[in-house]
Amino acid sequence: MSRIGKLPIDIPGGISVELDGSHVTVKGVNGTLERSFSPLINISKEGERIIVTRDSDEKHVRALHGTTRAVIQNMVTGIHAGFTKVLEIQGVGYKAEQEGKNLVINVGFSHSVNVKAPDGIEFTVTEKNKTITIKGANKEVVGQIAADIRKIRPPEPYKGKGIRYKGERVRRKAGKTAAAMV
Repeated sequence: MSRIGKLPIDIPGGISVELDGSHVTVKGVNGTLERSFSPLINISKEGERIIVTRDSDEKHVRALHGTTRAVIQNMVTGIHAGFTKVLEIQGVGYKAEQEGKNLVINVGFSHSVNVKAPDGIEFTVTEKNKTITIKGANKEVVGQIAADIRKIRPPEPYKGKGIRYKGERVRRKAGKTAAAMV
């Protein structure tokens, strides 16, 4: 039995969960999330808990069991509290600015890069335009947007310039040294 899959999911107050077969809808203060899951996994609601079970012990069904439970837990957590990712910009002249809901990033290109905020995602720029905070209810979308922004200018190993996750350590390399004259 999956250690993660067998754990029940507690539903906090102020959140409603609707089950329609293998389709789950979570509604709350931060919006609504919907997702359809494999019909091989059984999802049931018992009081203020969601229970995820499986009928088969086949390998692909066992893999779906823990994943389904984790995704439903992330939906409930996202609607209740939300998810955030923080990116840092390092480099002389590198900065990010907020224009309405969208983001304008200047990181050493001849042009600025515009990033549109998808539905349910909110950008915040702080600390002298060097820190970007991405907030949203959907964990997958928040992580993907953060990865896409980081991909614009990933940190390079010689000077460390670029966009990185907060707390990310960039392994630095030594640059070339001049050959010793004889």
